[in-house]
Amino acid sequence: MGPDEEKTLVEAALRILNTGDPFEKARLGNTVASRWLDGYMAEPYDPSGDLTVPDRPARLSSVKLVAPSLMPKLGKAGSLQSRIAIVHSLAHTESWAIDLSWDIIARFGKQESMPREFFTDFVKVAQDEGRHFTLLAARLEELGSYYGALPAHDGLWDSASATSKDLLARLAVEHCVHEARGLDVLPTTILRFRNSGDNITADLLESVVYPEEITHCAAGVKWFKYLCQRSRNPASEQEEERGNTTEEHEHEVIAKFHAIVRTYFRGPLKPPFNEAARKAAGFGPQWYEPLAVKEVDTQ
Repeated sequence: MGPDEEKTLVEAALRILNTGDPFEKARLGNTVASRWLDGYMAEPYDPSGDLTVPDRPARLSSVKLVAPSLMPKLGKAGSLQSRIAIVHSLAHTESWAIDLSWDIIARFGKQESMPREFFTDFVKVAQDEGRHFTLLAARLEELGSYYGALPAHDGLWDSASATSKDLLARLAVEHCVHEARGLDVLPTTILRFRNSGDNITADLLESVVYPEEITHCAAGVKWFKYLCQRSRNPASEQEEERGNTTEEHEHEVIAKFHAIVRTYFRGPLKPPFNEAARKAAGFGPQWYEPLAVKEVDTQ
């Protein structure tokens, strides 16, 4: 069955998750996303169907995986070797981001009875991530390397596994912690490539990856707020814009976010924070600054 033949979005998402080659994941994902966004795929899922989401997506065996603590240092883009290592790391992250986007659609959309807009938002995220991977992998080849030439780690999927039973936790950890961390570090990475004279990579990161990652983080914040709102008062679901919360409810949402992150994310968040990008994504310092300070034992 090809990507033009699946009847529902979740069926297509599972096909992508079960495809090992990230280049093919990106290609299939772009085709499926275009069909969904153009209205050629009517239903997100079959209400009576029972499909199995893999615990771990299919991946290339040719990419050498090591523990995060054993990863070689990437450097600061001052040498060609360092620039290749950074781009390879970014490409690997994007390859997992493709899987994460389709996984959240397949794993939680039906289970949590999410509205159609949820599926559309994460289809757009998945399409972006596929494009990011493809562009970064192509840039690797221009630099004289290729995806899979260097070791990588799968820390992102470790977080996905830990949050596989809880959509709120998945949104909080993957989109409001990990993706937001990307927003924090990308400006420095872009500057380092510019300082080394690699304006091609800097432009790719600045004009394509960075602005789109803000929207990905925003999707996480939006649907985290939506779930909190729906849980608190299901009747208000149709009365307010998706993901919005009133000021009096905001503190409850933030408290829930703090509790979830402390449960599922090890250690404090690392400043400095990109306040402007995080604000553009829909959440201010009150969301993340309290998580950056280690609790002090007063006894």
